Amino acid sequence: MKQNWLQKPEWSWNRSEGEPTYVHNWVRPLKEIEGIPDLILYGAPISRSSISVSGASLYPSEFRRMWKGFATYNLDEDVDLSPHRIADAGDVAMHTTDIMLSHQRIQEATASLVTEYAQTVTCMIGGDHSTTACSVRGIKDAFPNETIGILQLDTHLDVRDPAELGPANGTPIRQLIDGGIVKGEHVINIGLHGYFNAKPLIDYAKEHQIQMVTLKQARKHGVVETIQQALKNLSTKVDRVYVTVDMDVLDISMAPGVPASTPGGMTATELFDALLEIGKHKGVKHIDFVCLDPSKDSSVAETVKTGVYAWLQFVTGRVCQKTT
Repeated sequence: MKQNWLQKPEWSWNRSEGEPTYVHNWVRPLKEIEGIPDLILYGAPISRSSISVSGASLYPSEFRRMWKGFATYNLDEDVDLSPHRIADAGDVAMHTTDIMLSHQRIQEATASLVTEYAQTVTCMIGGDHSTTACSVRGIKDAFPNETIGILQLDTHLDVRDPAELGPANGTPIRQLIDGGIVKGEHVINIGLHGYFNAKPLIDYAKEHQIQMVTLKQARKHGVVETIQQALKNLSTKVDRVYVTVDMDVLDISMAPGVPASTPGGMTATELFDALLEIGKHKGVKHIDFVCLDPSKDSSVAETVKTGVYAWLQFVTGRVCQKTT
């Protein structure tokens, strides 16, 4: 029997009677929730596998710490999130120096979660983008006969060669395609722009039929409409949709706290609108948020706050889905 690598998060779960419901006193440890939760989140705190210097391993803990600043009521959508049951399974225990072993633990932890809670949406908080390949492989281990599609919000294709770089954060999509876990035609990347993908990477994407939607194209047709069409297309071809949100899809002015920040990216509002639509789609079974480095943030923690807000938008979409 494989070991359970998930560790209970170390933060206060105390909740005062009569206190307005904030995220930190709404989320509960997985083992304290009776029945089946609506969403399970877990952390994959690794950034040793990042090509560039990264403190993304710090994000799961900072993500939880920032909860105290967010209520569970979405004013824009007039939606109360508090009846939605969110469980925190904790963080996957990382090995101090062994990247491959840490990646294996993420894969095994993901497989264990999605097997035991097959009807529950899972949300992984990275960590650098290498964690996505581990998570998707874990899902494939649990459901070997199902096809997985990936909707990727990213400035980069992440199809660099692991033979040259190892299983780094620039390689997860290529790992999955070359490993036969997903087909290139079942990957849609929205948010590509500018001068941040070398031509050989574009050539690989075209060869494997990755669907590339530039941010310019998405804005021309409408970001929300582009997301809706992408999810519609994927859901007709695959059994389950996995969404990966690389926070470097945001413009550098919106998110300085990412390892590979670039100008010309999405606005926070565009990302929030996209996550709301993604949450509403029934085909989305898994999501991750990766490559957010709190150590690069300013003192006001704008990137971490944006990351929490984006996650809450996804949850809002899930609640809207249940009430329609």
